[in-house]
Amino acid sequence: MIIQMHKPKPRMEELDFLKCVFITLMIAFHLAYIGDTYPVAKQLVYTFHMPGFLLVSGYLFNVKKPWTAFGKTLLWIFLPYVIMESSYTVMASLLPVREHIDHLTAGVLIDHIFLHPMGPYWYLHTLMLCGICYYIAFRKPEGGFSSALKQEKPLLPTKMMSWENQVLLGRFTLFALFLWLLSHGCGLLSTANAAYFLVGAIVRQAVGNFRQAFPGRWWTAGLLMVWCIDPSHYDKASFAGACVVFLVISSLLWVYQLGIPQSLRNLFLFIGRNTLPLLLFSPIFTILAKYYQPLLLRIEPTGMFFMVVSVVFAIAGSFGITWLMDATGVSRLFFGKEGLNK
Repeated sequence: MIIQMHKPKPRMEELDFLKCVFITLMIAFHLAYIGDTYPVAKQLVYTFHMPGFLLVSGYLFNVKKPWTAFGKTLLWIFLPYVIMESSYTVMASLLPVREHIDHLTAGVLIDHIFLHPMGPYWYLHTLMLCGICYYIAFRKPEGGFSSALKQEKPLLPTKMMSWENQVLLGRFTLFALFLWLLSHGCGLLSTANAAYFLVGAIVRQAVGNFRQAFPGRWWTAGLLMVWCIDPSHYDKASFAGACVVFLVISSLLWVYQLGIPQSLRNLFLFIGRNTLPLLLFSPIFTILAKYYQPLLLRIEPTGMFFMVVSVVFAIAGSFGITWLMDATGVSRLFFGKEGLNK
């Protein structure tokens, strides 16, 4: 197989749809009652929702930016991350939450910000570390060294592997080595999470077309249902779990091709374009959900009504906060731009 470099593709609506599904499931199963009441469903969802998110993130991550632009991108991920992770850690020391901290110190706070993040903010921590490794590994040399590299003879015969493919393979080897060092050597990354980001990057650089890597066919949905009969497959760090991720993504791409009403489709895509505010602010509303939980469970004891109300509350509340930040100009200081992508 010949591996070729591909130029960045225009925005795919399907990816926004995937992000919408994954972020909605994240909010739903961050409700403690739902996770505790439906542990098998939680185990299944945790097998694919954040791995899928990381895979899409690896595919979309832009490593063609100059250093200055890349630094700004990192800054506007790091700043809201630090603010929200710090707030979440302080809150965990004050409220009787599951991740309660008994004795909050400056050292504990620094540890959670830079080494062991709490809550859903670990995703941003992982995104930044993986993104830095990706960028460094794929950053093209400049000046005389770049010209010399182009003129250097291939290490292998052209018929076996082109020089460009050798370079690409070398870059991915370096990228994987960086991730391995951060996961096994430093303990800063989950190996499984880093692997899914790496797979997304491989799909982008080696395949180029996300739809080719994940064919949206009806049979993937059928195979997914059969594969999920066995709960032993619910492990994102296993081959069986990776198959679940592949089948879920392919099945969702097939679902997107069906006749979804345009108004509903627009809502899904809007949510998918604005997952960062949901990731940042939804924990506020999932914590508040505990206060009205008993009332809604008396109305409908299975918890489904409670889940739907809470997810809608979290999405609307998160977007409401972001809208206020946009209206007051705070978004420029927090996100570096408007918080909501229209």
